Amino acid sequence: MASEAAASRVYSEAERLVALARFDAHALAGDPELARITRFAAQLCGAGSAAVSLVEAEHQRFIASAGLSETETPRSTSFCAHAMLEPDLFEVLDTTADPRFAQFALVTGEANVRYYVGAPLISEEGASLGALCVTDTQSRDAPLSEFQREGLAVLAQAVMHRLHAHRQANAADAELQQSADRLQFMLDSVPDIAWSAAPGPVWDYFNARFTEVTGRSALRSVDDWRDVIHPEDFEATLVKFETAMTTASFFEDEWRLKQADGGYRWVISRAVPSTDDPETARWFGTLTDIHDRYRISQERELVAGELAHRIKNVFSVINGLVILHAGKDPILRGFANTLSDHIRALSRAQEFALKIDGDHSDTLKELLNVLMAPYGVPGQSAVSINGDDAITIGARSATPLALVFHEFATNSAKYGALSVAEGTVTINVARAQDSVAIGWCESGGPSAEKPTDTGFGSRLVKMSVEHQLGGAIAYDWREDGLVSEITIPSERLSQ
Repeated sequence: MASEAAASRVYSEAERLVALARFDAHALAGDPELARITRFAAQLCGAGSAAVSLVEAEHQRFIASAGLSETETPRSTSFCAHAMLEPDLFEVLDTTADPRFAQFALVTGEANVRYYVGAPLISEEGASLGALCVTDTQSRDAPLSEFQREGLAVLAQAVMHRLHAHRQANAADAELQQSADRLQFMLDSVPDIAWSAAPGPVWDYFNARFTEVTGRSALRSVDDWRDVIHPEDFEATLVKFETAMTTASFFEDEWRLKQADGGYRWVISRAVPSTDDPETARWFGTLTDIHDRYRISQERELVAGELAHRIKNVFSVINGLVILHAGKDPILRGFANTLSDHIRALSRAQEFALKIDGDHSDTLKELLNVLMAPYGVPGQSAVSINGDDAITIGARSATPLALVFHEFATNSAKYGALSVAEGTVTINVARAQDSVAIGWCESGGPSAEKPTDTGFGSRLVKMSVEHQLGGAIAYDWREDGLVSEITIPSERLSQ
């Protein structure tokens, strides 16, 4: 029933019709719950027929009834149009004796309605919608009993509960549909291809971008993907995807996707399972175009490779010149061989920094060994490297590290411990909880003095450590030589 506040509001006819339309009650025609209510209402009142009547602008419509053949009548001859405006039950004991209704078609026609009682149907907002009515072909001498009146009022409330539940369900469905439409719009608007697959896997969804890019409407099975993945890439990525499905784990790979025009573009393919159960997991994936980035990366690798090749050639030319000028002089030949070894070590360090040679492990100590090899006196342990052997480095961190320690070693060879035969350098590598400390300790060389100005080398070291590696560097200028410690976050070191 309507609340007191809602019931106190007076609805205009236009507002009432809007409120009625929001129930979409026509969809409830033949509703089994309303049919049971009307049958029970007729039995409760000992009458031949009952109906749920909704009063529209021109007609009243019976969305559920028992004992009635009519589905609608004109509003102008509607009993319920009167009943819905009453605060309580509206009862007419003898319709032929009531001048308001005596000439209605339901009274004079085949329906032969002689008795009518209606319980108004009022929305929660207080709008009159119609009535739960009971009719009979026999007039009555006495009104319904209090028990019957209360029962009919309860049944009218049950009708309204059903109507409200239907309206709420429609509103929820509409909201879900709006949400689905927004999601679909978003998926169709993004530049990536999005897809989903049922366990199996069986692909059951692709966004509009897939058709735009490939010219195909959909794929269903794994084998269907063979038509859109480059033949050289299909088998390798299939193995990776099958592994991901078997373990219900994240999948990522790069391959070439066939375009609508027949060409291919590189994409990065990612997919995640909905659960960790390989048998029941649904899969959700994306294809992101990386062709331009891939092409630029290839071009950069080509340039880097060419640069590395040219630098290596420079080292080779220098090496050749050293050997050539040494000639057959045994003294110069020994010196040339030693210098040649140093030059080759410098070339090796350059190759490591440019990541073009894969026959070494990518560990910090390995890089330091390569960088320090050219320094010191042959046959003596001028440089010792101690500490953790398992600290790995990434491609991004190798170059700034090489620059830093090449600068340290060069300065030490010119002015520090490595410039004298008895001088030594100790490098210690230690892992902390989330960082790595690299200690540089010179001894046996000239006294270290703090420079009065910052040269290019110092600025290069500072930029490499702090900006590129996100770390910090500290210096201690001692009488026995320079001591320095570099601290780098482990995460940045592994990049």
